[in-house]
Amino acid sequence: MLIDNAVSKRLSGLLLCLLAASVPEAHLNAQSLSPGNTAKSTPDAFLEKRPFLQIPGPNPIVVRGGKGAWDEDVIEACDVLKDFETYYFYYHGVPKDQTKWGVLGYRIGLATASRPLGPWVKYGAQPVLDLGPKGSWEDKHVASAFVLREKPGKFVMWYSGAGQSTPWGIGIATASKPEGPWQKYERNPIIPNFGYVGGVVKLNGTYYLYTEHPIGSTAPDYGPISLATASSPEGPWTIWDHNPVLAPGTSGAWDDGGYSESKVTYWDGLFHMFYGGAKEYQPRILTRESIGYANSTDGFQFTKYGGNPVAARESEPNMASYSEVHTLFEPPFIYAFHTIRYIDPKMASVPGGIGIEDLGVQILAPDSAFSIAIPAVGGSSLSHGTSTQWRHSPPISLSHAAHVSLMAECKYGAGATGAMRVHVRSSADGLNYDTSDLLVFSNNLVPAGVGRKTVFLQPGVRFIKVIVENTDKSAALTDYGVVATLNR
Repeated sequence: MLIDNAVSKRLSGLLLCLLAASVPEAHLNAQSLSPGNTAKSTPDAFLEKRPFLQIPGPNPIVVRGGKGAWDEDVIEACDVLKDFETYYFYYHGVPKDQTKWGVLGYRIGLATASRPLGPWVKYGAQPVLDLGPKGSWEDKHVASAFVLREKPGKFVMWYSGAGQSTPWGIGIATASKPEGPWQKYERNPIIPNFGYVGGVVKLNGTYYLYTEHPIGSTAPDYGPISLATASSPEGPWTIWDHNPVLAPGTSGAWDDGGYSESKVTYWDGLFHMFYGGAKEYQPRILTRESIGYANSTDGFQFTKYGGNPVAARESEPNMASYSEVHTLFEPPFIYAFHTIRYIDPKMASVPGGIGIEDLGVQILAPDSAFSIAIPAVGGSSLSHGTSTQWRHSPPISLSHAAHVSLMAECKYGAGATGAMRVHVRSSADGLNYDTSDLLVFSNNLVPAGVGRKTVFLQPGVRFIKVIVENTDKSAALTDYGVVATLNR
């Protein structure tokens, strides 16, 4: 859900206020992330205690661009990086306008936010990394970016590129800031024909590069996870002799179709992989994908968690696939950013038309007690006598919430005579909502000031959506938003 810069600042302030009242920060550790740190999946895995509570984010959090944009057709998730107080979400996208953009291939773009759940604002109107010159190894696609803060003032991007006549290889680029400008390494590709970049771990002077490779070996566009190592970003790189590090599930399993590219994070003595596992359907666009978890003590041998998947697409309405998973560890939560593919694009909560793929996030809570603030609706201005649209509000899942609070905030003009009114409606499936309000309340009317009001909801429903109405007959609301805080 993209919102302009003014609203980004306003909702970020709301979230900071709410998060300050959250439960005490928990520590992620090897035990909580790897229950028992056991070996292989077992037949009774379904009965095992699951280590994570899945909380869907306010999805989609980033949508494809408008008419003529470089990312108008399709967007897919790359890496998420936090640098100081800013979050950077890299993604790749495809344009529709061949006249304007020439080759209709993937390019790499960027969105930024001050909180992991957004609101996210796209960075500029151009990709941050574009195709190589005609005839080069990357003149058709650049995609699957992963960015590492190598040291202050130096960032390294690993990415995948493909040419009109060359397969997907790996290149690197460097920059002094996360947003670039990015300078490609003159000796790219550093590894020819090595698939889609998932991520890189730097540990004790060794770089561990994880990719989806060979592409298409397990299902169309899917593959196992493979590894190469080096002592510097430029290489030389050594492809591990015993690849893959993560093989597809056995026939009939939920992930027997293989994986999309997935990030690996080293945290508290373990290599942690949250991956998109595919259940193959034909045609390929119908393939279903949820999020699984595996870990490793050495970065080479990964063990799947027996209770997978840890984030099931069925937990969120209209979701066909969570793919290209890239996690951000931020105690007490793990944020799993991913590509969204919809079961029915016409049912998506996306302003501006139907998109095949957008970007989303799942929040994974390793602890049974949590408090998290989720943006429910927001904007820079709402005209007098108008309301936001139900279709454009993200569904908020209350499945794991024991208590919910809703904070409404807006700026009123000096002559304001009508308050901001908030309507809450509920749904059992996240697609079909009641035609009457579950809850309705008005914000405090503060002419020439900021009105703010918090109400509490005892959840007995699975999903809610929030709509904002401006009851003033002559003046607009500005910097308005509602944030839902889920507590357990």
